[in-house]
Amino acid sequence: MQEDQRNLSQFRNWIKQSVSLKLLTISLLALCLLIPGSMVKSIIHERTGMNHAANMDVRSKWALDQVVTSPILSVPISISEIIDEKEHVYKSYYHFLPEDLHIQASVSPKTLSRGIFEVIVYEAKLNIKGNFKDIVTKDLSHIKDVLWEEAFITVGFSDLRGIQNDHPLIWNEDEIASVPGTKITHLSAGLTFPLEDFNPDLQESHSFNMVVELQGSENLSFVPTGKVTTASIQSGWTSPSFSGAFLPDERHVTNTGFKAQWQVLQVNRNFPQNWEGHHTTAQLHRSAFGVNFILPSDSYQKSIRAIKYALMNIAMTFLIFFLVEVITKSPIHPFQYIMVGLSIILFYVLLVSLSEHLSFDRSYLIAGTAVVSMIYLYSLSIFKSLKFSIYLLALSILNFVFLYIILQMTDYALLIGGISMTGILAAVMYGTRKIDWYNIQK
Repeated sequence: MQEDQRNLSQFRNWIKQSVSLKLLTISLLALCLLIPGSMVKSIIHERTGMNHAANMDVRSKWALDQVVTSPILSVPISISEIIDEKEHVYKSYYHFLPEDLHIQASVSPKTLSRGIFEVIVYEAKLNIKGNFKDIVTKDLSHIKDVLWEEAFITVGFSDLRGIQNDHPLIWNEDEIASVPGTKITHLSAGLTFPLEDFNPDLQESHSFNMVVELQGSENLSFVPTGKVTTASIQSGWTSPSFSGAFLPDERHVTNTGFKAQWQVLQVNRNFPQNWEGHHTTAQLHRSAFGVNFILPSDSYQKSIRAIKYALMNIAMTFLIFFLVEVITKSPIHPFQYIMVGLSIILFYVLLVSLSEHLSFDRSYLIAGTAVVSMIYLYSLSIFKSLKFSIYLLALSILNFVFLYIILQMTDYALLIGGISMTGILAAVMYGTRKIDWYNIQK
């Protein structure tokens, strides 16, 4: 009986003093803490989904992204084909694009709120002008008739709910009222301006001018339909993201707004100046360019990036506790490791919840300060040494500062992380070089 108790006592002492077992236990605890970490990640994804749903709800009532397809001149034609020695006549359209197209846009973005979520919308004033030349059908010997009197102009808008005025199209010197809807396949929404008694032979060039007051959200884009298209966008938004097939030739972004200018030539896009039918129309939007009005900081995206470093954060903190345990020969219970690990997981919960109401930087500072303070005060009772608790405090602060720097420097995060981790490992190897791991229990 006494022998059994002695063996049991020796086994318990081995459990307490075995460095290998303690390292294995700590590693398993760190991996187990990834489970609540993944739960926090699920919370972030859920909140991101709620943000997206609120965003789409507001945008659907205001107006969605706007893609403006500038004037297309369409002329109905009758096509004659001989099939089985019989003549078949059907109607098609011949489309012409402007020789020159000039677009000036003045955009005033603002934010709308749905609960705690913010949505970017804008009001824009567009001035679209240019001219048509060489309006002649070519290479269509099978044309039976050209119905010039039924010609019309189409201006495409991806969301007609955003149109705030019904200004006419100035065609040459005449005002032409709009008719809602389009007759062009693959151009789902827009306005049609019928050209009554149109005759291309009366003059060589036909000018147009149109002023549009437009609402939209997040993105404003233009399709370069001109043989030479020039566009300029001016806005007081300080965080533009230029998107689409072409970047601006000139851009000026300051703390008071931005101004950008584009010039797109016919040879830069993959559709001609005129065509018959509707197949080419589908290619128009592939050449669209414009700007996204984005929020300066996406807290959910940064929180997702932060939670990816949870294992590293937990491992670094556990390593500090383990080294103090080895140096002071004061055993630390696995339960105490779990409490410290959960406090680190709590940091990410605080970060997400606070960043929905405060800026990400301020949220990070508050959450980091709270968690570092908890770990420091908890370590005072574990280490029973003010010196080692201060070391832990300093290293914990450095750990969170290091994570913050990585989150801010997206492009160099991998480089900074690799160099820093190499330096940390080198420091740990240097600091533990004289420890006799086989006699650590003595």
